[in-house]
Amino acid sequence: MLCLLLLVAATALVFAGYGRHEIAATAGPRTPCAPAPETQGEGPVAQVDRNGVVRSATPPDGTVALTYDGGPSPEWTPRLLDVLAARHAKATFFLTGSEAAAHPDLVRRIVADGHELGSHTYTDVDLAQVSATRADLELSFTQNALAAGTGLGTRLLRLPHTTGLATLCADQWEAGRRAAASGYVLVAADGRSVLQLTGSPRTVDETEKLLARPGNTRYTTVGQALGLSDTTYHVSVLAEWKGAAFVQAQSASRGFADAMTWLLVVAGVITAVRLALLLGVARVHVRRTRTRRRRGAPRLPPVTAPVSILVPAYNEEAGIEATVRSLLASTYETIQVVVIDDGSSDRTSEIAESIDDPRVMVVRQPNAGKAAALNTGLAWAHHDIVVMIDGDTVFEPDAVRRLVQPLADPRVGAVSGNTKVGNRQGVLGRWQHLEYVIGFNLDRRMYDVLECMPTVPGAIGAFRRDALAGVGGVSEDTLAEDTDLTMALCRAGWRVVYEESAIAWTEAPATVRQLWKQRYRWCYGTLQAMWKHRRAVVEGGQSGKLGRRGLLYLLLFQTVLPLLAPLVDVFAVYGLFFQDPRQALGVWIGFTAVQVGTAVYALRLDRERFEPIWTLPLQIVVYRQLMYLVVVQSVVTALLGSRLRWHRMHRTGTATETLERTGAGSGVRPAG
Repeated sequence: MLCLLLLVAATALVFAGYGRHEIAATAGPRTPCAPAPETQGEGPVAQVDRNGVVRSATPPDGTVALTYDGGPSPEWTPRLLDVLAARHAKATFFLTGSEAAAHPDLVRRIVADGHELGSHTYTDVDLAQVSATRADLELSFTQNALAAGTGLGTRLLRLPHTTGLATLCADQWEAGRRAAASGYVLVAADGRSVLQLTGSPRTVDETEKLLARPGNTRYTTVGQALGLSDTTYHVSVLAEWKGAAFVQAQSASRGFADAMTWLLVVAGVITAVRLALLLGVARVHVRRTRTRRRRGAPRLPPVTAPVSILVPAYNEEAGIEATVRSLLASTYETIQVVVIDDGSSDRTSEIAESIDDPRVMVVRQPNAGKAAALNTGLAWAHHDIVVMIDGDTVFEPDAVRRLVQPLADPRVGAVSGNTKVGNRQGVLGRWQHLEYVIGFNLDRRMYDVLECMPTVPGAIGAFRRDALAGVGGVSEDTLAEDTDLTMALCRAGWRVVYEESAIAWTEAPATVRQLWKQRYRWCYGTLQAMWKHRRAVVEGGQSGKLGRRGLLYLLLFQTVLPLLAPLVDVFAVYGLFFQDPRQALGVWIGFTAVQVGTAVYALRLDRERFEPIWTLPLQIVVYRQLMYLVVVQSVVTALLGSRLRWHRMHRTGTATETLERTGAGSGVRPAG
């Protein structure tokens, strides 16, 4: 469906660009050439019979065929028609098909005023410089445009970029012969009996002066001047319908191209505003949190109450030991670690049970999903502060202590920690690392300041047990149980905050297929949660802040813009190849420069190295498109009412191996 949509969009842009001379643009005037010998001594109007014999004609003395090339134009055509009507003169209008399709009302007025129609091709192209196939299309498209506006066809043709027959180059005459062989009458100009004027505001004045000259000259159409009765003809109903469909297609394609231009501008402005908001609010967040730490005088007493840590695990044998041992190495004084084996088919529970520490409890249950496993863990939790993590997550030694400190504020019901990618060695890992730092963490700082946090990540989050009980525990209604739970807490009146200093390392997908499955589940689950909590938009208090700030932000930047992004990209590619490539390239370079600047600032806030920035331009071209397609598929799935099953990422333990090798988990950053 998406491929079909993009194909239709690309076709519309190509059609609109063709009509506007952006694709296969019209060639300029020809340089002087040796005239074709067949045209010497011929009159200005020529036909070719079935035997290939050229027959030409010239209007009689005292009669002048008045002809105009180009248009119709809303600027000069109505004025010209008024002048002709005032002088009771008739003329032949050789119209450009693309303009006739754009202004059918003017074509109808030309016919209604008694003037004659002729073809000037669809895009005013020199037929001698294009293939025979394109020449046929140029003539056919013009006939479609005329049929749609008037129900008429024409046999008159003026070759663009030509004047008299005697001055035609050999290739131009050959193109004219091909057209004449298919029934067209070639109309040139000799400056005496057939006048050729180019449509423009200046032409209006020239016509008025010409018609005001004294004398008995009759100014009329080509057909009337030569006594030709079949220069225009009524087309069939089918041809008229075909022409109407053609004009509607051109109108729609031009409208689409114009809309895409405005969409690109609006999207650029919105994106710039978003970046400014993120950076500005991030600065506020940094001042608010780090200044308080530097002063060393917390407003509230430190949190030292015991903590229960829930670790739901399904087939996590690759990393469960490292996860549990990182928790046991915590500097926090009293913790309980509850590992919930959710029906694993590997050695997850055996490995967890082999860790000889009284603080560790292993609970087994039949496979029921992560939300059910967390609720089981809540039933076994001994303490009033609950930390929830994923089975592949490795905590820094001080992560638990830092994570629970915001709970000293009785208004805070949940705290989001700072998740970092552990396996960031390859390009895909670096891209996800940048996404976590630039996207997720900058967003969380903004959500914190605006008090509208929509998600406490499953990898690291702290909760009040009574807050969890107040919303009925972890809901199984959506695939994004962490987002669903966070939104429920906000709607219940609890504040949800972000603690950047509480760091946990997670294993990111190592293949594109795994990444797609993970993000597809995240996006689909977020859409489910947004729909479930949509009434927050009209509610007050913390719920209203979530709805009118958080949900609308997610709707605009995580749903609507990604849905439109493939179309914007198609338009950008079109602009690069068929419009001003310097302008398109300049916009892309400017956008990339802004992204790089944002990345530098975000990495600096998170105290990360700048080395991965070299992958950012390629991330914009490849990785971001992949994320856009994930959103498109998720929205289509949701609209079709399909039920997406749980997608679990296969764990390899590569993040754990990297962290152990580089010393992460002991306060040392991983290399790369």
